Amino acid sequence: MDVRIFKTKDELGAEAASAGADKIRKSLAERSEACIVMASAASQFEVVEALARHSEVEWGRVTLFHLDEYIGIGADHPASFSRFLRERFIERLPCPLKGFHAIGGENDPHKECARVGGLLAEEDPVVAFIGIGENGHIAFNDPPADFVTRDPYLVVELDEMCRQQQVGEGWFPELEAVPTHAISMSVQQILKAERIICSVPDERKADAVWKTVGGEVNPEVPATILRNHGDCTLYLDEPAASMIQR
Repeated sequence: MDVRIFKTKDELGAEAASAGADKIRKSLAERSEACIVMASAASQFEVVEALARHSEVEWGRVTLFHLDEYIGIGADHPASFSRFLRERFIERLPCPLKGFHAIGGENDPHKECARVGGLLAEEDPVVAFIGIGENGHIAFNDPPADFVTRDPYLVVELDEMCRQQQVGEGWFPELEAVPTHAISMSVQQILKAERIICSVPDERKADAVWKTVGGEVNPEVPATILRNHGDCTLYLDEPAASMIQR
């Protein structure tokens, strides 16, 4: 796993987006279409906005899947991840995507896992744009994460630290308002992406970053599994990198 450190979130986002766009362009030069996976979180603001400005990418040949969605909230809820991607990425593109397979948070969760998982099983993602949570999670695979299951999507229970992060980022007014369960892309499915762009700004993520980079690969720190991937780069700002720079 490569690690790159930037002074600002804007620089981080621009470089992460450029690396992802370059991979998408090269993939489209070799095949008729490409599939990408994208996270929806405060850590991704600068990345997705910078990526949408890459008008040289033929977005009409790109299909998008997202990493996770809360169970029990609709697509118009302020914290909906599909809404995040529509407003911050899809609607800012110069042309429509080939497809966007949103996870329906209000649908039966197990049937929804099967539906969107079946669609993803037909694709070979070229890039996954992800982040790391304060508890070390990737997608909503909270510790101890399932490193084994190969189903594309899972129903997961969110731990309290994860739910508190959502309050701290302003998505929900209080802990009791945060859903307790979500649909999440599995760890093994994330690792299938040809390239993983992992963007992690902010000092509150410094401990998780330190454990990810320096600790053993361990389900108690789910992001450590990224070290087993052949093309994963961790994009950090200086506050997020503060513990590994000591």
